[in-house]
Amino acid sequence: MTNQTRRENIFVKWINLALVADFFVVLLAFFWLAIAVAGHALKLPLGLDLWYKLWTPVFTPAIGILMAGTIISGIVGKITQLRTKY
Repeated sequence: MTNQTRRENIFVKWINLALVADFFVVLLAFFWLAIAVAGHALKLPLGLDLWYKLWTPVFTPAIGILMAGTIISGIVGKITQLRTKY
């Protein structure tokens, strides 16, 4: 294994770790929304207004990063697979 391959593996591992963390942020946002909407239906203040305020600056970029990172990770994995094949 060359030094460049090790660096690529470390880089891919860090990217995957960041994507896993981002996934849990998005998942937390979804559960928060579901609970806040249920609370709103029951006339309980469970943070729906705060969730709306955080939608544009926090949750939208997190979802975009997750989608882009997943696509890029798949492309890099396919390229790596093709490189090792030939």
